[in-house]
Amino acid sequence: MKYVFCGAGIVPPVDVSYALLFDVWSKSVKHQFLAPVEIRHMALGSWVVGVGRGVTVFALQALLSWWAFDFDFFEPGVLALGAFLLGCFLTSAIVGLLVCSLVVLFGTRAEVSAWATVNLVMVFCGIYYPVSILPAPVTALAAAFPLTYVLDAFRSHYGFVSEFSYPVLTGFVLSALYLALAHWALAAAVTRCRRTGLLLKLSE
Repeated sequence: MKYVFCGAGIVPPVDVSYALLFDVWSKSVKHQFLAPVEIRHMALGSWVVGVGRGVTVFALQALLSWWAFDFDFFEPGVLALGAFLLGCFLTSAIVGLLVCSLVVLFGTRAEVSAWATVNLVMVFCGIYYPVSILPAPVTALAAAFPLTYVLDAFRSHYGFVSEFSYPVLTGFVLSALYLALAHWALAAAVTRCRRTGLLLKLSE
């Protein structure tokens, strides 16, 4: 029981991708990029909103877990819990930026990636089971996800043997690298979208 709740305590929000998807659905994408703001402002603003929503939902889930299952998310301490949540939220930012890149490149055909990507991350990161039970190629793929290390570090506080060395450090280093790459990918996608005219096709 503890293993499942330790991994499934929070699902990364997709607020970063919604910042662009809402404009796609309302046919006002061009207004997003005509505004005197840059991509980092859009991403950071929507991410902060997502963090607020995520913390609120997590607090409710933690309270329910304590009441219904006698599971204490605060047992590892504030620092460990904070690192766990930050790792989840950084992963959500990476996924959101990548989804935005796909939407800008392929239009409404890429909308499904907003939900499919989150589900794929949940499968490969070992939220419901240890990644060690996965086939070797899949285990290698799981090791490329920052959230895999964050979950591993948090579970170790509940008596589970850590599967990685320095999981917290590895998770945050990968997160920083992927955030930079995802931001660059979105910037490149927006530039291409403007050049091909897709930006106007996604707007009225």
